[in-house]
Amino acid sequence: MTKKFAEAIRHYVAQIKARGQVSTALVLKAFAKVPREKFVGKGPWRTRSEIVTTYGTTESDDPAHLYHDVMIALDETKKLDNGLPSLWARLIDALALKPGENVLQIGCGTGYYTAILAEIVGAKGSITAIESDADFAAQAKEFLQDRDNVQIIHGNGCRQEFSSFDAVIVHAGVSHPYSAWLDALAVNGRLQVPLTASGRQNIVFQITRRKSGYEAQALRRMEAFPCDEGNNKPQLNQQLAFWNPVTSGVNSLRRDEHEADETCWLHSEEFCLSKSKL
Repeated sequence: MTKKFAEAIRHYVAQIKARGQVSTALVLKAFAKVPREKFVGKGPWRTRSEIVTTYGTTESDDPAHLYHDVMIALDETKKLDNGLPSLWARLIDALALKPGENVLQIGCGTGYYTAILAEIVGAKGSITAIESDADFAAQAKEFLQDRDNVQIIHGNGCRQEFSSFDAVIVHAGVSHPYSAWLDALAVNGRLQVPLTASGRQNIVFQITRRKSGYEAQALRRMEAFPCDEGNNKPQLNQQLAFWNPVTSGVNSLRRDEHEADETCWLHSEEFCLSKSKL
């Protein structure tokens, strides 16, 4: 590693720490260690920032260009990117992963953030990653073949049953938290899911399973590729489009049958994000 390249990585981690407000050493070490260039194809690369919707091209194929807090196009026509590092670092940090934990990842793309997760949970932990795009899944398998704690599955992560996991992280926008994900959570397990309205704007919720039910909190708004447009529920879509996660007051997720009342923030037959505490 050249001095210039090492400095680029140090700057990258410093950006992630500052912009993502990340302080967990395991997370920052993972971003410093995993080679981003392994997962995004050959350069020059097409990149964009969080606030700019158009892509620009890097000056050369020097991988140092990848160590900035930018998105890198994987499929520019669909605006499918290797996501914004500071954003995903902050969300991964919120999961509070520990070495040895087992994680289910829905939507792994070509595997960059899968490698980050695998680095955090270590050799005694495991990552089961599901990707619906056949080409991306094949690339992820190739790029991650040297990691014994990673399994890549090509399939629809919304329509499968799973064993028990300590954490489930969803990298694509959905209209509701799928029952299979909630059922897969071990006690004290965390589900992180972007609930998406029309387009790509959504609210990321973190749902924690307790013995007495599910705690829930809104983390932030973000943009994510919608993966279940065919399953989107129109009434939820309309509700999600207008609500503010900061002022939502959501404290729990209910799965019992009940009539909507003043405590229901987002109510449907399948689930309810509620202002009530467990």
